[in-house]
Amino acid sequence: MLQTGTKAPAFTLPSTSGATVSLASLKGRKVVLYFYPRDNTPGCTTEACDFRDQHSALQKAGAVVLGVSSDSLKSHDGFRAKYQLPFDLLVDEGSKVASAYGAFGEKLMYGRKAQGTIRSTFLIDEQGKLAAVWSPVKVAGHVDAVLAALSGSSAPAAPAKKPVAKRAASKSAAKPAGKPAAKKKAAKKA
Repeated sequence: MLQTGTKAPAFTLPSTSGATVSLASLKGRKVVLYFYPRDNTPGCTTEACDFRDQHSALQKAGAVVLGVSSDSLKSHDGFRAKYQLPFDLLVDEGSKVASAYGAFGEKLMYGRKAQGTIRSTFLIDEQGKLAAVWSPVKVAGHVDAVLAALSGSSAPAAPAKKPVAKRAASKSAAKPAGKPAAKKKAAKKA
């Protein structure tokens, strides 16, 4: 795993913006580079929506957010449109960049060892050095930890209020229809 203070590995990857994005082109800007396993899976959708919901705060802190997985550009375009993601998703075919960042390797999936993308986030400073590393990432509270690192505090920032309608719409889109009773029971338990 890469350590803070070291130079971030260079990359140039196809993007949902229609252009290629390189680390060199982002010099002078803070970059939140997050690696995730697959588009449209529960954990990856929650993480992407959390970055979406906190995007204005991340931008205010001076950061560019980029999501990276080995899914195709077509898959990324659909995922980005479905959840109204305001940041670019990059295609890492063959997981070469994930490997360079230590975000690809052996992990546990459903109790079994497997090779794949390890959910990881890297905060890269304006000089192209790693300012913070999270790996493996637990989705809950992760974006708050990223915001805290961007602000220079060690404690996670207080969660920002999320627009209820937008958040609810994204959650309902991620779940199959016809299960509102289970959702109500879960809400009563909380």
